[in-house]
This record gives sequence, C-alpha cells and structure tokens, in this order.
Amino acid sequence: MRPLPLLLAYLLAVFAGGALLAPWLHCLAQAAAQVWPGLNSLAQSPFHRFLNRSLLLLALAGLWPLMRGLGARSWADLGFCGGAAARHWGKGFLLGFGSLALVALLALGSGARDINWERDGAQVARHLFNATIAALLVSVLEEILFRGAVFGGLRRHYGAPLALAVSSLVYALVHFLAPARHAGPVRWDSGLALLPAMLAGFGDWRALTPAFFNLMLAGFLLALVYQRAGSLFAAIGLHAGWIFWLKTFGFFTVAATPAASWLWGAGKLIDGWGTLLALALVWPAARWLWVPATPKETGKGDGTTPGAP
Repeated sequence: MRPLPLLLAYLLAVFAGGALLAPWLHCLAQAAAQVWPGLNSLAQSPFHRFLNRSLLLLALAGLWPLMRGLGARSWADLGFCGGAAARHWGKGFLLGFGSLALVALLALGSGARDINWERDGAQVARHLFNATIAALLVSVLEEILFRGAVFGGLRRHYGAPLALAVSSLVYALVHFLAPARHAGPVRWDSGLALLPAMLAGFGDWRALTPAFFNLMLAGFLLALVYQRAGSLFAAIGLHAGWIFWLKTFGFFTVAATPAASWLWGAGKLIDGWGTLLALALVWPAARWLWVPATPKETGKGDGTTPGAP
C-alpha cells in the first residue's frame, strides 16, 4: 500500500476501532469489578477515559505495522542513527524548555499570570515527578510515530515538503481533539457517538486560533530539527522540553488578568499568541545549534538522508 493511503487506513483503524472497542472495555471493567471489588474505581471511571485508552491502545498496537509499511526496517530508519545522542537530546531539551520558559516569564512579568502559592511541597514534588515522566515517555512515543515513521516514511516516497506538511497536519489534528464526555448508559455505539464531539473545536474559530496554528508550527519545527540534526534524539529533546512546560505552567500559575488570555493562553500555553511568537524563534536558534547533517552521519544511500533547510 502507498504511504498516504496506509496512513489514512491507520488513522481510520485507530479512531473507528477505538470507538468500537471502548464500550467492550467499559463492560469488561464492570464485570471485573463484580469479581474483584478493588477494581471499582476503574469501573466507575467516566466513559471518555475508556475511549481515550482504547485509542491509545490501538495506536500503539498498529505502530509497528505502520512503521514497516512506511519503510522503516531498522532503528536507523526511524532516526536513531549517528552518534552524540545525549548531546542532540540535551540541546533539543534546552531549546524546548527555554522557548516556553520565556513565554511563562513574560506572562508572569506582564501581570497576566500569578504564581500559585497554594501548592504544598508534596504536591510540587508529585507534579514535577509526573511531568518529568510524561515528558520523557510521550516525547519518545510521539516522535517515533510522527517524525520517525510518518515524516520519515513520507519523505522517502514524496520528498521533504509534502512530508513536512502532512506529518505536521496529522500531528496538529490529533492533538487538537477536544475532551468530550458521555451522558447516559454505555451502548455498543457510544464511542462512535462521542467522536464528533471530540472534533467540536474545529467549528469554533476562537478555539482554532491560535492553538491549531501553534500545533502545526510545533510539528513543522520538530520535523525540521530532526532533519537538520540527522538524529531523532534532537526532536525528542525539543518535544520533552515543551511537554514539561505544558504540564507545568497551569499547575504553578493562575490567571491574574483574564483579558490577557488571548496573548498568554488560559494556562495551557499552547492556546496563546505569545507561544506562537516564541515558537517562531525556535528555528533560528536550531540553525545555530545544529550544523546540517552529512550523508555519513545519517546513512548515505538508504533514502533517509535529511537535507539542510
């Protein structure tokens, strides 16, 4: 199967299959709680959590076949090639962490946000631990999927420009899905009924801008950094730095001037115009941090050699 139809089939299988699987997982949890009362908390979870887990489960289950279908036969094909992995990751992390730290500091300095002093030491420690784990795990999984498999596979067949556009669009679409809640009894089609509600953000221009454009730009930057560095570790580090702040900004700050949320966002960072400006500075910094990857560093002759935009 050609890469684009294969990618569309993968997305359809994940969303349609996850929506159909979620009611069965919900039913299984109810039955299991009857036998093991310790699972009552799981059984009482809202249905949308079962849907989210179903989507994640199928996305992970289909990841390896997708990578194989897109031509990734080895770790090197996914971008785990060359040397200096720690250096690439470290530079990427500092760039990602610093770019959104700038937005956070400006939001605090302008008076739009205040530090939340109500957090105690235990809460802070727990949050920092969870945010760190999320940054490490999510950055690796998402970069393998969106940059290593999707961007890399499409680039091998269609070239970098189309691969950049499609992979960034898919990345933004997946991350722009809105949380949706199910009301009433869970039926076999409850997951399918919930999917349109998850797309509700696309009908609201105030939700669409600038969050969707920020996500698109983030996808572009991650792919460009991977291509320039010739190592997926650079994109993983950049992504991890961003995720840490996305998880942390709303935890440590509260809105002081709600009217300024259009500029600094509503605690998510991704939904403010200030973030768009900060992201625009990432690429010039990346060009300074990484010299263009050479064919020797990226595997000459395997069709995966990045260019140097």
